[in-house]
Amino acid sequence: MAEVVITINRRDYRINCDEGQEDRLRRLAQYIDEQIGELIEGVGNVGDVRLFVMASLVIADKLFDATAEAERLRARVAQAKQSSGAGGAGEGEAAMASVVEAIARRIDDIAARLDAA
Repeated sequence: MAEVVITINRRDYRINCDEGQEDRLRRLAQYIDEQIGELIEGVGNVGDVRLFVMASLVIADKLFDATAEAERLRARVAQAKQSSGAGGAGEGEAAMASVVEAIARRIDDIAARLDAA
């Protein structure tokens, strides 16, 4: 078990994690710290607990959006698979290509947001 010191809203926290997960934990903490920083810019410093709750809601909202998008993409893949089986290879391949392009755009969008964070 490894221990990492992370800083969120200028306060240090000692957190245990699995060996090899230290960098990921630091990146996650940095992301949370950035979310809190954005909230402070918008609403001011309203206290640590309220800031953590607000940041949690913002992050949960993003997670829900990403999960919904993944479900939409899964449904499109399933539909494209059905089309390729029932409507001929050309139609199914076109549908699959459309899904793959949508997934690639989504991945590019996520990567761009992570780079900006």
